[in-house]
Amino acid sequence: MKKNLLKTLALWLAFTAVSAQAQNTINITISPASQAPTISKYIYSHFAEHLGHSIYGGFYVGDTSKIPNTNGIRNDVVTALKKMKIPSLRWPGGCFADTYHWRDGIGPKDKRPAIINRWWGGVLEDNSFGTHDFLNMCELLGAEPYVAGNIGSGTVQELADWVQYTTTDNKNPMSDLRKSNGRNQPWDVKFWGVGNEAWGCGGNMTAEYYANEFRKYSTFMANSGGKGKIFRIASGANSADYNWTETLMKNIPKNLIEGIALHHYSVISWGNKGPAVDFTEQQYFQTMRQALLMDSLVTKHARIMDKYDPEKRIALVVDEWGGWYDVEKGTNPGFLYQQNTMRDALIAGATLNIFNNHADRVRMANLAQCINVLQAVILTDQQKMILTPTYHVMEMYNVHQDATLLPLSINNDTEYAHGNEKLPAVSASASKDKNGLVHITLTNIDPAHPQKIAIDVKGLQVKNITGRILTSAKAQDHNSFTEPDKVKPVAFKGAVLKSGNLQVSLPPVSVVVLELN
Repeated sequence: MKKNLLKTLALWLAFTAVSAQAQNTINITISPASQAPTISKYIYSHFAEHLGHSIYGGFYVGDTSKIPNTNGIRNDVVTALKKMKIPSLRWPGGCFADTYHWRDGIGPKDKRPAIINRWWGGVLEDNSFGTHDFLNMCELLGAEPYVAGNIGSGTVQELADWVQYTTTDNKNPMSDLRKSNGRNQPWDVKFWGVGNEAWGCGGNMTAEYYANEFRKYSTFMANSGGKGKIFRIASGANSADYNWTETLMKNIPKNLIEGIALHHYSVISWGNKGPAVDFTEQQYFQTMRQALLMDSLVTKHARIMDKYDPEKRIALVVDEWGGWYDVEKGTNPGFLYQQNTMRDALIAGATLNIFNNHADRVRMANLAQCINVLQAVILTDQQKMILTPTYHVMEMYNVHQDATLLPLSINNDTEYAHGNEKLPAVSASASKDKNGLVHITLTNIDPAHPQKIAIDVKGLQVKNITGRILTSAKAQDHNSFTEPDKVKPVAFKGAVLKSGNLQVSLPPVSVVVLELN
């Protein structure tokens, strides 16, 4: 009797182990679709505000600096961002945009008026980096400019003049002024933000009031005489403010708007952001929960937009996103300087997967921010420059830019649990580029457990697989000026093709890009 009981118990334990192993395999099915959207390259865009050492000491060191530069723009920064394939760059803010008067930043640098940056540290802004510097820098980067206009403290005439100054070539006062400042040909400036965070630092407006302001500004911007059609982006909602999106979509005529923004940061709480490096697992879990909330936010805002714009003509532009933590000790609290760890790499990987999978509506997104501020891809210290884990994810994922989305379904039975809460451990997206190459991007946010993934690729006729992985021993690992290459991509060997099934072993805290042909 006892022997049979032990035998039964052993069989039950074996069955349980096999069942648990089966449940722990995450199944992903990729379904090529004839009407699938293109993943816009602009989803991989960035943000450069006059904030801390983003512009001064980040992008711009001046043409007298000993740091190698081109007209004051750091050459190492240009090289790094071109490799990352930065498609667009948003400037001059952020909150700074609605206090910025563009005429202060043109003409001889020694005659430009200085102002106090009231939003970020109360420091002197000498306006030595202005319109010409930014737009010429975008040409160096091969990136399209996205200019955020001032409607908080500016005027309709001021913004309409700025559009005309930068984009027109016919005989008019603004093109004459541009030529007198050394630029004969206009720049190609397509993307224009009509204010920033109008619900907050952009004027504390109601949605109804801002909708009317947008209509007015948009009308005069569109008739400023440029060659190409401009792309006007409304100041959108703060995270889950669905009423803001509803009000704008209901009250702004479609012929006046091309995009509507959304801002969401992966912040635990505004009163307790937590450290950028020495965070606990509880803080890690809370941050990742906020990051994954992006999927719900995009879904619900898009649903509202669909009600008024079923043709999906208006883009959802997530022009501020990323992790936000306490500043590093000893730095100006108004400069928002923070380190960048594997946690940030996972935020980037998971968020970009979300944007890719919503490519029918999300057609631009701007990580906040590019250099030395918040979830930066580059950190600088005088002549030194390092690439962060987030940089490496953005560079790895650039294979999705302007590729065709391959819709996928994911059976995410395996979850990352902390206490009584759970999150999906794995996120994924896939695309097929113009050369027929298929790319699959995967993230595993679980800090302790690897994940087994089975991907059905029978319909893709796969013969060869290569991959790259970004991972480290723990989520707190990061690059520093003493260890600049501690976290960097390496070749990935954890994928095996068997009978049309791609079996992938994904380590803890990892981001993987697979290429199939």
